[in-house]
Amino acid sequence: MAKHKIILAINAGSSSVKVSVYKSEDPTEPPVQVAEAQISGLTAPPATLDYKRGSKTVCKAQEVEEVDSQESAFESILDHLTGDHDLRDISDRDSITHACHRVVHGGDAPTAHVIDSATYHRLEDLMDLAPLHNAGALSIVKECQKALPKTTNIAYFDSSFHQTIGTAIRTYLIDPKIAEKNGLRKYGFHGISYAFITRSVAEYLKKDPENTNIIALHLGSGASACAIKNGKSLDTSMGLTPLEGLPGATRSGSAEEILNKKSGWKALTGTTDFGKISSSDAPECKLAFDIFADRILGFVGSYYVKLEGHVDALVFAGGIGERGASLRTAIVQKCRCLGFELDESKNAMPIEHVVQDVGKEGARHRTLVCQTDEQFEMARSCARGAQMARMRDIEPRL
Repeated sequence: MAKHKIILAINAGSSSVKVSVYKSEDPTEPPVQVAEAQISGLTAPPATLDYKRGSKTVCKAQEVEEVDSQESAFESILDHLTGDHDLRDISDRDSITHACHRVVHGGDAPTAHVIDSATYHRLEDLMDLAPLHNAGALSIVKECQKALPKTTNIAYFDSSFHQTIGTAIRTYLIDPKIAEKNGLRKYGFHGISYAFITRSVAEYLKKDPENTNIIALHLGSGASACAIKNGKSLDTSMGLTPLEGLPGATRSGSAEEILNKKSGWKALTGTTDFGKISSSDAPECKLAFDIFADRILGFVGSYYVKLEGHVDALVFAGGIGERGASLRTAIVQKCRCLGFELDESKNAMPIEHVVQDVGKEGARHRTLVCQTDEQFEMARSCARGAQMARMRDIEPRL
């Protein structure tokens, strides 16, 4: 039996596969990242590889041949990891003890699950509810089971964090029998990120997570907001599927428009790059920026009321939340009436820490930026041996 764990944290997107490698020797200590590889451009070839060993960049944007799917991308990454003689923690594929898979939709599952055939088939039933992510994740799971037969595969669900949402919030006003039979309710997503944010912000504030109240904004190509009370999800903007709530790069942010790939700010501006949108004077870009800011403000105001004003911090996270200083300014200026204020000099500085304060000293509430890390959150949970169950032991709604 291995004395330590070598953990792969795997995140399969619609056009990329990212694998972070962690080593854990003591379950009471955080795992240490020893390597990271990402293949991008699966839908816009040629695919390219970025690979880091420790803090050293081994290659960046290196074209890889015969890689055009999540499965072939994962196989290529495995070859690079096991073929790197300077990565001594992985001598061969059998060195890998655990593979953690980010799975967006886990139905009613409240915890991570070891993946067996029953788990896999039940997750297939959820694929239609998160088509941009679940399909890719399951293709990697299948490839991983074939390529790494001795490795324990574990599914970590973005929906699990939100199982604490109350009945009145998660219930849609439809026939209860139909809703119960078909599992039609709010689930919420980005939960792995929100778990990381909650723990990291509580640590930064020197508070117990169970006494921490925040409004968290995970803003990226997929975007959502979450009200977190006493360390647990009270409400979130995404619903039955990731489509509902805030608009994203290609999502409309409306459950009535079942549009995942040809909506969002790309439909208005022709680009999914929010950095370009926020710096452009083009009318269509300004409109997309203003729409995004308006929708975010609606959730911030609502969640402030739901938390009864007991808010430790407004937290920006995700690629846009971390790098979008102009968006942070637009949001917080409108939230001054709630007691949030920005320090413009802090807001203009690069975000270099896991949690960084961008708020004005003396403001009623803190304004923070968190560099969320879903890969680390999965590996940390795996290293600690956090509660996991087999899906067949839980009767899912879907």
